[in-house]
Amino acid sequence: MLPYPEIDPVAFYLGPLKVHWYGMTYLFALAFAWRLALHRSKNSWSPISTDKIDDLIFYGTMGIFLGGRIGYTVFYNWELVLRDPLWVFRVWEGGMSFHGGLLGVLLATYILARREKILFMNLLDFVAPLVPMGLALGRLGNFIGQELWGRATSVSWGMIFPRDPLQLQRHPSQLYQFALEGLFLFFTLLWFSSRPRPMYAVSGFFAIGYAILRIFVEFFREPDVHIGFQAFGWLTRGQLLCIPLLVVGFIFLVLAYRKHN
Repeated sequence: MLPYPEIDPVAFYLGPLKVHWYGMTYLFALAFAWRLALHRSKNSWSPISTDKIDDLIFYGTMGIFLGGRIGYTVFYNWELVLRDPLWVFRVWEGGMSFHGGLLGVLLATYILARREKILFMNLLDFVAPLVPMGLALGRLGNFIGQELWGRATSVSWGMIFPRDPLQLQRHPSQLYQFALEGLFLFFTLLWFSSRPRPMYAVSGFFAIGYAILRIFVEFFREPDVHIGFQAFGWLTRGQLLCIPLLVVGFIFLVLAYRKHN
């Protein structure tokens, strides 16, 4: 068993205000996405000019936060919202959903593409490689905050999280997601998109890659207590939400290479 490296979830204080590492990971992720987007916008095949990258990151940020929060309330806490509608606005209590954030980014990208008269799918293909590093940093924030830990295990690298009321040795599933949905997906997607690809291809690659990796890691992650397992008594909510994403990814790849050929 590995000891859990206890890290204060509060990065620093601004007077009475606590700034948590989880929040800081969003800032780091946005800064990284901005820098990578600037670099990639200089390629001849980029659908967006360098002077529009600030707008892209602003629209994307709005999509992430609004979509992530709304998605979490709809996908994971709808019954709580029905009982207490004001909970939606208590963001300091936590609660963000990747799938909701993804839908928010899709909408934000569509709005910006319409405004700048850019083909939506071309811009979406440009945006896709900017996402995985943000996922990696977000999972590090979950690990530091002792959130979304894994299922009980006897593997030698299992950990006991101090905040776990059951004090079970668990998979550090946040680190699995950091490594797979984050770093691995980032570098493979960066390689795949390093040269011009048919429209739909990069977005399809991202959708398939994320869906497969998330479905895999969910087998090691503890389901939300208030939701538990869903279909067949072993599929989680996260896995179910990834199935449409997987289908869309395959459709995108078929469209990309059928049109290309």
